[in-house]
Amino acid sequence: MSKLLADIKSPQDIKSFNVRQMEQLAQEIRTEIIEAVSNQGGHLSSSLGVVELTLALHKIFDCPFDKLVWDVGHQTYAHKMITGRLKDFATLRQYGGLSGFPNPDESPYDVFRAGHSSTSISAALGLAKARDIQKKDYQVVAVIGDGSMTGGMAFEALNHAGHTNSNIIVVLNDNEMSISPNVGALSSYLNRIRTDSHYHKVKQDIEYLLLKIPAIGQRVAKAAERVKDSMKYFLVSGMLFEELGFTYLGPVDGHNFESLSEVLEQAKKLEGPVLVHTLTTKGKGYMYAEAHPDDYHGVGPFSIEDGRSLKKASRPSYTQVFGDTLVKLGAENEKLVAITAAMTANTGLKAFSREFPERFFDVGIAEQHAVTLAAGLAAGGLQPVVTIYSTFLQRAYDQIVHDVCLQNLPVTFAIDRGGLVGEDGATHHGVFDGSYLRHIPNMVIMAPKDENELRHMMKTAISYNGPAAVRYPRGSGVGVSIDENLQILPLGKGEILRQGRQIALLAVGSMVQTALEAADILHQCGISATVANARFVKPLDKQLIESLAQKHEFLFTLEEQTVIGGFGSGVLELLAQEDAPMCPCYPIGIPDRFVEHGKTELLKQEVGLLPGQIVERIKELMARRKDLGKKTFGCVAGR
Repeated sequence: MSKLLADIKSPQDIKSFNVRQMEQLAQEIRTEIIEAVSNQGGHLSSSLGVVELTLALHKIFDCPFDKLVWDVGHQTYAHKMITGRLKDFATLRQYGGLSGFPNPDESPYDVFRAGHSSTSISAALGLAKARDIQKKDYQVVAVIGDGSMTGGMAFEALNHAGHTNSNIIVVLNDNEMSISPNVGALSSYLNRIRTDSHYHKVKQDIEYLLLKIPAIGQRVAKAAERVKDSMKYFLVSGMLFEELGFTYLGPVDGHNFESLSEVLEQAKKLEGPVLVHTLTTKGKGYMYAEAHPDDYHGVGPFSIEDGRSLKKASRPSYTQVFGDTLVKLGAENEKLVAITAAMTANTGLKAFSREFPERFFDVGIAEQHAVTLAAGLAAGGLQPVVTIYSTFLQRAYDQIVHDVCLQNLPVTFAIDRGGLVGEDGATHHGVFDGSYLRHIPNMVIMAPKDENELRHMMKTAISYNGPAAVRYPRGSGVGVSIDENLQILPLGKGEILRQGRQIALLAVGSMVQTALEAADILHQCGISATVANARFVKPLDKQLIESLAQKHEFLFTLEEQTVIGGFGSGVLELLAQEDAPMCPCYPIGIPDRFVEHGKTELLKQEVGLLPGQIVERIKELMARRKDLGKKTFGCVAGR
C-alpha cells in the first residue's frame, strides 16, 4: 500500500481524495501519532479521536482562508501533520520544536492560540464579527469537545452567537470522555440526543409537505409552528442548542467520512449559527487508549506493544503525596471535603473520591464554579480543599477575591503544577500564582521545600481559619523520609537550613533545594552562604528577613515563578519600609516573558535557574556592587 501522508504538504492535497484514500490517510496519521507520542509523550487519546473529523474539516473548508479554531488544542496533532508540519512532527513538545497546542507563530493554519478549555466559540465569534465588519466572506469553524462544553464560558459564547445570528459553525466533538468522566446536566442531555438523528429529517419533511399545499400552505405551516415545537420536544428532549439560536445538525458518526462531509457541506450552506454534533471515540485506533482514554489523555513515553509506561520507577510525586495526605486528613476530619475541576486522577484525588465519595465533588471544567462552591461549603461549616493546577486557577481569580477572601472563609487551595511544567509550554506553566494571590487580603500562601513539608503545610492550611494556598511543583519529590505525624507549622515563620557569613539565599518552594546546591558551589568559590527556607510567600517572616539583611553583605531571593509581584517583590517591599541599615537585595526568578515548551531542566537553563547559573549571577551582582572583576572569585560554576 502506497504511503499518502508523506506527500501531503497542505490541505489542498486531500481535496480530491476519495473515501478509500481518506480512510488510508487516517490510518497512516494514527500510526504516526502513536509512534511519536510513544517516544516523547503527549496528548494521545484526544488526538486519535479526531483524525477523521480533522481531515473532513480540511477537505470541506478552505483553510487558512477559512478559520478553524480548536478548543484546548491538544487534539491538533493530525491538523499539524497535514498543514505542512509533518517533517517536524518528531520535535512535538520538545525544546525548540513544535508546540503541543495551536500556535499562530508556528503556522498560519493555527488561527488562535489555545491551551485552556471552553474558549473556542468566543474566539470564533470574534473572528466572525471581524469578518462581518470588514465585509469579508470566510467561514469560521470552532471545534469544541463535550468536556469543554461543561465550562460556563462556552455557554456565554453560545448565547451571544445565537443572539447576534452571525454565520458561525460550532462542531461539538462528543466523545463522552474528557480528562475525567463528564458530569452534570449537559452530559446527560448529550446522552439523550445521541440517538435522535431523525429529528431534522422529520422537521424538514413536515415543512416541505405543508408548503406544497396550494394557497394555504404558508398559513398552515405558520399555524403548525406549535405542533412542530411539540414534536421537537418529543423527539429531542430540551433542544438546548436550537433554543440558544443554533441550527442543530446531527448526531453524526465522527469516523465516517461520507457522513461528515455531507453534514459539513450542509452546515456551510446554512445562514446563521450552526452546531454540528459529531460522535467520536477517544483513543480511536489504539486499543489501550480506547479502553482507558483518561489514562492516555496525557502520557509519557510508553511501549506501543503493551501500552506500558517506559518511565522508570521513581520517588513519589508531589501529587501522590498530596493525595495520600488528604486521605489521612479526611479520615481524621469529617468536615473535610475535596473539589476538582475535571482532574480527579491528575490532581491525586482518586483515593479520596473512593474513600469519601459523599465528600468529593468533580464539577467538570468549571474552575469559577469550583471556587464559589467551595466558598458556599465553607460558609455552611465545612472545610473545603480546592485542588486545581496553578495555570487553571487563574480562571477563577474573581471568585477567589470576592467569594473566598473578602468573606475570609476557610478554603484551602491545593495548587498543583506550581512552577515550570515542561512540554505543555506557556499556557500551562504555573508561574503567576504567587503574584495574583499575594496581594489579596486574608490570603495565606505556602510553598514546601520537599514532599514531607507539603504534608505539614496541608495540615497547617486546613487548620487555619481563613483562606490558605499551598503551591507545589510537578514531578517527583526530593526523596526525603516522610513523617507519620502531621504538624501545624508556625504561621509566617521560615527556617535557617545552613549558616554562612557573607551572603544569604532566601528561597521558597522548589528553589530551596536549588539554593542548597548553589551554596555548595559558592563554598568552593570561597563564598560563604546562609540558606533559608522561607516556607511562606505570605505572610513573610519579618524577623528572619530583617536578620538576614542586617547580618550579610548581600541577600538573594529565589523563586520558581515570575519575579514581578512575587515572593522577591514582597521581600523588597518589606525591606523598603525598614529604617535600619539593610544589605542590597536581589530577586532571582522567572523573567518578564512567557516561557515556551521543553524539558523542565532546559527551560530552567533558559531562564537562568540552574544552580551554576545562579552562582554566576550572584558573582556578577556582587562584583558589580563591589566594583570588582569576576577574577576575584576563582572557580567556575557547575551545572
